Amino acid sequence: MSDLTPATEQRLLDIVLGDPVCLSYEAEDRVIEKAAALFADVDTGVEVRNEARVHLWYEEHFGVPADPFTSSADAIDHFASTTCCFGITREPGSGLRVYAPHGFDGLFGMVLRPNPVLAPREVYEAKARQWQAEWPRLVVEPWPER
Repeated sequence: MSDLTPATEQRLLDIVLGDPVCLSYEAEDRVIEKAAALFADVDTGVEVRNEARVHLWYEEHFGVPADPFTSSADAIDHFASTTCCFGITREPGSGLRVYAPHGFDGLFGMVLRPNPVLAPREVYEAKARQWQAEWPRLVVEPWPER
């Protein structure tokens, strides 16, 4: 859609974990290191995060508190843009399951829409500037005024 090769994209793949048992930074870091080795031959970056531990660092990083997410879908529901709110899960014996509460119109239409459920306006706008610099055709909808 963007006419860019995967090698020129900043990040192509995010892997979302939802492990409420292993909430330490060290446990998450071990998974990140395993994923780095597994995806070493992939030309773009792969980011792995345990969404079950986001509430432990979110306020310090973004300035607002976050409740613990109850599932990977709950974490996805709180992404800064509705355009990014989707995930694909491989379910044993039944193939792939797609979770996209806002659909894919924004993604395939290259329209970034805010999701003011958790992320502050500044987070959305910073991501929008970064992504629009990478994908100049991206249309960015403004943060809603309240």
